[in-house]
Amino acid sequence: MELKRSIAAERVRYPAAGVPGLTREGEAGRRLNITVLFTSVKATMAALNRAAALAKGLNSRITLFVSQAVPYSLPLDKPPVLLTFRERQLRELAAQSPVETTVRLYLCRDPWRALTAALRPSSLVVVGVRRGWWPTREKSLVRKLRRTGYEVAVIDVP
Repeated sequence: MELKRSIAAERVRYPAAGVPGLTREGEAGRRLNITVLFTSVKATMAALNRAAALAKGLNSRITLFVSQAVPYSLPLDKPPVLLTFRERQLRELAAQSPVETTVRLYLCRDPWRALTAALRPSSLVVVGVRRGWWPTREKSLVRKLRRTGYEVAVIDVP
């Protein structure tokens, strides 16, 4: 059985009223959606591979969620970094997935608010986390997502 492969990318500003891309994940259809959070290239690649393995054989798709915080001193559509490199890098990551993958790059003031606005309650979220004893930003995010009620799969990356 050959899986359909599609790579789409969109840039979403949050908060912004009437932005068509800002719908909760999976509302467009009744397909299973697995959301992979971008943490680092290596960790995200491991998370995408695991998400693809979970999705294999199911009527599902993957959404790669990437947030780019924009300081209040700048307009929301003018982040302090050049996004063309990041978008190309994300498309290349998504192209390696054997499952339909959509990249959503959120330009936002608060990445947590953008993430919770984009996810449906009880969403399945996959996060690549570096191994180690020390608390990391990714480990804190996983705890916060679980406390909020999301199903989180953690992929340990050496």
